[in-house]
Amino acid sequence: MKTQILGFFISLVFSVNAVFAASEQDINNAIRSGNYKMVASFFNESVELNIPGNEGLYSKAQAELILKDFFSKNLPKNFTSKHGGESKEGAKFTIGTLETSTGSFRTYFFIKKEGANLIIKELRIEKE
Repeated sequence: MKTQILGFFISLVFSVNAVFAASEQDINNAIRSGNYKMVASFFNESVELNIPGNEGLYSKAQAELILKDFFSKNLPKNFTSKHGGESKEGAKFTIGTLETSTGSFRTYFFIKKEGANLIIKELRIEKE
């Protein structure tokens, strides 16, 4: 009985980590394809943005429009994740390169799990 319970908890931990990783990959894929709606679906109710021409704390709706405008002017071609990390509290960050029709941008996003949801707290897209 104890072995079954232990097995259940181990599988639960692995499945939660798999969901977290899948969502992080979803963000990478959304950035790669320029799917601003998908990226925005992960935004916190207020999100810190640093995108050329727009820097500050924005509502989820404002941030979605800013990202839409950025992707329309800089058509994404590829996104490559270069580096990432995780804090003891479970927050994660990813640093990568977004290749667009107008050049390359260093991209950084900071995410945190809140309840069952993965939330983007900060997104930076800076010209390289």
